[in-house]
Amino acid sequence: MIRTPLRPLARILDARQKGENPDAIERENLRIRHEQMRDKARTRAEGRLLVLGVIFFCAFSVIGARMGVLANSEPAEPRAQAAGASIIAQRADIVDRRGRILATNMQTHSLYAHPQQMIDPERAIKELMAIFPDLNEDRLRRDFNGPRKFLWVRKKLSPEQKQAVHDIGEPGLLFGPRAMRLYPNGHLAAHVLGGTGFGREGVHSAEVIGTAGIERFFDQELRDPAREGAPLQLSIDLTVQAAMERVLFGGMRLMNAKSAAAVLMDVHTGEVVAIASLPDFDPNDRPANPTEGSPSDSPLFNSAVQGVYELGSTFKIFAAAQAMELGLVTPETVIDTSPPMRVANFGIGEFNGKNYGKQTVEGIMVHSSNRGTAKLALAIGARRQQDFLGSLGFFKPTGLEIVEAAGGRPLLPPKWTDLSTVTISYGHGLSASPLHLAAAYSAIANGGHVVTPTLLRQTRPQLGPRVMSETTAAAARSMLRKVVTEGTASLGEVEGYAVGGKTGSADKPKEKGGGYYKDKLISTFATIFPMTDPKYVLILTLDEPSENSGDKPRRTAGWTAVPVAAEMIGRVAPLLGLRPEVEKMQQAGIVLTSAAGPDAE
Repeated sequence: MIRTPLRPLARILDARQKGENPDAIERENLRIRHEQMRDKARTRAEGRLLVLGVIFFCAFSVIGARMGVLANSEPAEPRAQAAGASIIAQRADIVDRRGRILATNMQTHSLYAHPQQMIDPERAIKELMAIFPDLNEDRLRRDFNGPRKFLWVRKKLSPEQKQAVHDIGEPGLLFGPRAMRLYPNGHLAAHVLGGTGFGREGVHSAEVIGTAGIERFFDQELRDPAREGAPLQLSIDLTVQAAMERVLFGGMRLMNAKSAAAVLMDVHTGEVVAIASLPDFDPNDRPANPTEGSPSDSPLFNSAVQGVYELGSTFKIFAAAQAMELGLVTPETVIDTSPPMRVANFGIGEFNGKNYGKQTVEGIMVHSSNRGTAKLALAIGARRQQDFLGSLGFFKPTGLEIVEAAGGRPLLPPKWTDLSTVTISYGHGLSASPLHLAAAYSAIANGGHVVTPTLLRQTRPQLGPRVMSETTAAAARSMLRKVVTEGTASLGEVEGYAVGGKTGSADKPKEKGGGYYKDKLISTFATIFPMTDPKYVLILTLDEPSENSGDKPRRTAGWTAVPVAAEMIGRVAPLLGLRPEVEKMQQAGIVLTSAAGPDAE
């Protein structure tokens, strides 16, 4: 800024010549300078007042808008927000292969108390005990009359219970919204679903987390907001599952079995269409994990996946298939099964001391000869037997998508000797689960390919590496068919469905001290149906069965597991869309010349 001098020399000299006072010039210039400074300060002040006015206007506009929103909203009690991540309470549904609900969410309420706000604690205790008889009255009295400011009373309430508590009229009893997991089918597929519990909990929400089964295996996926509510679709068919469990329960009771398990699997996709283990439980009210006794005695124990058993003669078909695949035998090769036979100073006998004499390989399967199978195994050799059984999945857990599957690891001999090779060939010395057996039989059924069991819906075949040729698989299926039509599984025939399978009756090992029980068996029937176009494998296992309709108890699979499996196939096959094959009858004396008459339009 250019400043003008208060006493300019030219004007001072000019004023003196004219006789004027030079001081008047200085005063005038000073006045003009002060007016300029005042105008500049006023402009600056007016600008600041304008900015401040705009800020106040905006602030009051926001406050007014917020007041308007609050005035038009529903009244609600303010909620204190705890530090940290918010609780994710929403969980995706689980549905069966047809989209029917297996697990979903239900909005309910929890009940909590503020004891210091209660008017009449004694009356509240009496009313609560009438509504919830399982509560501890002494503990309630101690908590309601103590120094605590907050306590949970009930974390899940039904609508009727909530209304009953509301009618008490006690201001210290409060409700909080709560999402809970609901299994509308109760016990159905309980071991597959597993169950849920609560993780982090707040007054107004709770984190629902998986505790077992597929709920725990896919816990993160089911809670992932990115799914946008998309359900998890399983391979289970709800209708088939219900029919299987009904028949299995009836068979277990009829055969006086301690427990039972069944697996129904698609041989081309590996989909587990139905899987059951009895006794079971209701996942809506999952019991506590056992703290004593054998885990297998608990209803939480999944016999179909966690239970590893010596599956007896169901293994014999693997020895026959491998021997044929290696070119050592054909179905017509004759083998002498006559006694005696000893391996490593251990006698190899037959059931009830029978002597089947000379038998073809097919006859060995039909009659379920231990000695015949043992000779096949010795011809194969220990190393090749291990490789083959390993390729069928008998050396590792199945990998099914439930957390319990990891515990179903097969039990192998510490040293694979010639004696191990022999005993394993007829199902002793190696323990595996019914699900392992289902996967192995699927390779025979689908033409020689390994399949991996899965609980997730598949849209196309999922065939793995080939472990045997189509010719070998077809020959093995033919033998299994003969076992039903002519052999130990004669009660397993289901009219119209051409069932093939193999029985297995294994002595049950003792829990302590080693050795086997003389009067307790694990009875198994492994089936493929329909044999004309194999689509499904069914494995059914009964623990300690006893069929008592005759003079003496009958415990072998042919009398126990086989008829139950036949009844099961008869029930589920139509539900799977399989039409029974009916033999065509010749219509005597009738000649069909045309489907329509000459005048038909």
